[in-house]
Amino acid sequence: MVMSAAEPRHARVAMLGGTFDPVHLGHLRSAVELCEALTLDRVLMVPAHVPPHREAPGVSAADRLAMLEAGIGDTPGLVADGRELQREGPSYSVDTLAELRAELGDSARLVMTVGHDAFLKLAEWHAPERLFEFAHIVVIERPGYTAALPRALETLLGGREVQSPEALFSRPAGGLLRLALPSRMAISATGVRQRLQDGRSIRYLVPEKVESIIQARNLYR
Repeated sequence: MVMSAAEPRHARVAMLGGTFDPVHLGHLRSAVELCEALTLDRVLMVPAHVPPHREAPGVSAADRLAMLEAGIGDTPGLVADGRELQREGPSYSVDTLAELRAELGDSARLVMTVGHDAFLKLAEWHAPERLFEFAHIVVIERPGYTAALPRALETLLGGREVQSPEALFSRPAGGLLRLALPSRMAISATGVRQRLQDGRSIRYLVPEKVESIIQARNLYR
């Protein structure tokens, strides 16, 4: 469909949350490909202060944000957003989405991006039904995964799924899109931390500037 001159293009912004403990090339490459696949204006990479669904990170919030900023560098479209690190208590995604919606306005197309494993537990999140009031949800698919969704998740998603970015962005929020990215890099922050604890190399798993910060601050030892 060709957009007429009378139809302005609404801003497209994605929130990609995580502990980024530490940020690695899998995180960053996924963010770049997400930006390209959805023609986004920017992807906000938002480190969680206190993640509600997993153990607390092993290094400080300041260190994680510094590594994320260094890893992103001047990559077009990617932004390190430290807003959750300024809030006390658990980092609930619905609170961050509410803030972003207030900042971006009612017509912006706002997306929350989650991996497949996190998606399967979405119905257990804090106020999950309110997520769709503020944003669309885009699920990064896990290749080869075909198991049925939990019943509570199916109920939550009823009638929300669309099959294309164009259909998703026909409205500001409320939809669900499953997206397969070209480069699914098998890198995990857990594996990076274990290598560091074992004294093994993390070269080419994290950006060079992130490795430099880890070494300079003696993190994860």
